[in-house]
Amino acid sequence: MWIGIVSLFPDMFQAVSNFGITRRALDKGLLSLEFWNPRDYASDSHRTVDDKPYGGGPGMLMKVQPLKDAIVAAKMKSGTNCSVIYLSPQGRKADHELLLRFSTEQALVLVAGRYEGIDERLIESVIDEEVSIGDFVVTGGELPAMLLIDGMTRLIPGVVGDMESVQRDSFTDGLLNCPQYTRPEIVDGQTIPDVLLSGDHQAIANWRKMQALGRTRDRRPDLLGKRGLSEEEQKLLRLYQTQ
Repeated sequence: MWIGIVSLFPDMFQAVSNFGITRRALDKGLLSLEFWNPRDYASDSHRTVDDKPYGGGPGMLMKVQPLKDAIVAAKMKSGTNCSVIYLSPQGRKADHELLLRFSTEQALVLVAGRYEGIDERLIESVIDEEVSIGDFVVTGGELPAMLLIDGMTRLIPGVVGDMESVQRDSFTDGLLNCPQYTRPEIVDGQTIPDVLLSGDHQAIANWRKMQALGRTRDRRPDLLGKRGLSEEEQKLLRLYQTQ
């Protein structure tokens, strides 16, 4: 997967390129990141990348010409008719389904905005989709872009050694994950559920699904409303409610 990134602060992305699963993907050649800085496309001697909004008001907007030229250059380098994604609090809220769709693309361009945002005409002409990471505002699109990159990368086949662990993650099946335990068996007087020591794989699978259903109902009931439950899952949820 190739990702072109348009950002005024490309060095921030060393947080994903130098560490963890994303670095592993880069080393394996399963992921490629390239950067375009709008400041390099500024036409004045001061390399200006911001300007005042029409109508007045606080803050500045990213200057149209340098940003557009950087986006066009990134899209041309992709070699495909790839989508341009703008990280914006006004966009669709990112979820597992969205990341799964993005992870199947051969190429994407991510645009990290700054200041108060970008000119609406650019959104209409060169942006294909706006994506938000939540109902809050951060100082720029770099951190949201890094979150998307991390989330997409672990869905690329061959990046994570054990794909079963990815398939069991929260949201993969529309549910939160079940509680997890590791050694030692007793921690500060607290033990683990007996079923996890039983060796009965079917009983363990049923317990995990029951816990995932119950935890989702307790913490994110909206997910159950979107997903729907099979008859067997309804039985497990009723059993969870009796405990």
